[in-house]
Amino acid sequence: MGFGPDRRGGLRAAAGLVYKRRSRKPPGPPKVPPVKRSRPAARAPRVGFVSLGCPKALVDTERVLTRLRAEGYELVGSYAEADLVVVSTCGFIEAAEAESLEAIEEAVAEHGRVVVTGCLGARAERLRAACPQVLEITGPGDEAATVAAIRRHLPPPRPAAGVPVPPEGLRLTPRHYAYLKVAEGCDHRCSFCVIPQLRGGLRSRPPGEVLAEARRLVEAGVRELLVVAQDTAAYGRDLGHRVDLSTGRPVAARIVDLARALGGLGVWVRLHYVYPYRHVDALVDLMAEGLLVPYLDVPLQHASPRILRAMRRPAAAERMLERIARWRARCPGLAIRSTFIVGFPGETEADFESLLGFLEAAELDRVGCFTYSPVEGAAANALPGHVPPEEAEARRAELMARQAAISARRLAARVGRRETVLVDAVAEDGALLARSPAEAPEVDGWVRVRPAPEGAGPGDLLEVEITAASEHDLEARPAPPR
Repeated sequence: MGFGPDRRGGLRAAAGLVYKRRSRKPPGPPKVPPVKRSRPAARAPRVGFVSLGCPKALVDTERVLTRLRAEGYELVGSYAEADLVVVSTCGFIEAAEAESLEAIEEAVAEHGRVVVTGCLGARAERLRAACPQVLEITGPGDEAATVAAIRRHLPPPRPAAGVPVPPEGLRLTPRHYAYLKVAEGCDHRCSFCVIPQLRGGLRSRPPGEVLAEARRLVEAGVRELLVVAQDTAAYGRDLGHRVDLSTGRPVAARIVDLARALGGLGVWVRLHYVYPYRHVDALVDLMAEGLLVPYLDVPLQHASPRILRAMRRPAAAERMLERIARWRARCPGLAIRSTFIVGFPGETEADFESLLGFLEAAELDRVGCFTYSPVEGAAANALPGHVPPEEAEARRAELMARQAAISARRLAARVGRRETVLVDAVAEDGALLARSPAEAPEVDGWVRVRPAPEGAGPGDLLEVEITAASEHDLEARPAPPR
């Protein structure tokens, strides 16, 4: 996916000039005329980076930044400081593409020297027609081409003045958690999605390479690994599930085997974007054993069999309910998150009611929802019966209202429990903003801990007692010693 639903069910974008978050407004530096810039020979070339999109794209950005820094480039946080700006784009849905084009136009207007990469880079001709001023365009996941384009328009220091970078590379997440991308691309052909066109088919990393990166991250202080791919549960299928002997002990290129090995590193391991294959049952068993965080992010998309067939998705909602019940029986603490699309072409009121009925029966912990958005190249664009945008938005609002009540019930059931939480930040009022295994960063709610234990801060694991709940968040206090 490109964008993901945030903790309130809307769109979120991981974005910023290097470490800054980006909003609809300019990020703060004064306007700079789009002129060709020169730099004093004595200082390092400076690059600003605007990164839009999902955690998978964020990992791509981190890899480019690491290579640039190793070659002696300086990474800066404003247009005014930069000699060149790179915009990493998203093209998952129409709204994401519009946001990306807006970011490019802003960078051109604010600075002038702009290289574009990311998902929209796969449509270079169209992008060039829309934004002819950009210096160069590279495709998604191709950090070598992106770095080469930057070198052409902003040469590295001469002689080479490499700067040491941490073994785990530069990261745009807090120090205590990191995204671990295990594969690129997707082999599914969902009718609403163009990710395979933009990023290609499934390409898994060897288990040894993934585990080596994970160990570096853990050694650097990471407490939580967030495992991501376009289709995480399909990991290794393109490799024939072959066994990797470079890890010290044999590990097959299979998500269950890789997850078990990651679970042995002694940190939280959380799986995202898990397509509901049969072997997901084995992943739930690992959660019950304590090797993985008991959290499943399963994008189900709909519940009406007719709409699911039109989406080219699994169309057995009753069996899905049975699986959810079985997962919860195996792992009673399991939290399940999903995303849905409403207003898909041909969706009737009966189809929508079927989806609402599924939500009530499934009792999912967290849900995000999109209205259907046509995107160039998607097969669903040609389907009849497009739902008017205002009707689709009304359905989205109703679904989220229904789910808010469900989520509130699920959260209220946790009041009085003792839980382990990982602290992410400190709020202005001094409360600790933390997450339990049931909450993922950015997309789910907070566990607000107060009073904060003396000296506690981001990256700390705490035992707390849940004292109150709302639709999205929990309140907690430090738990007394056992």
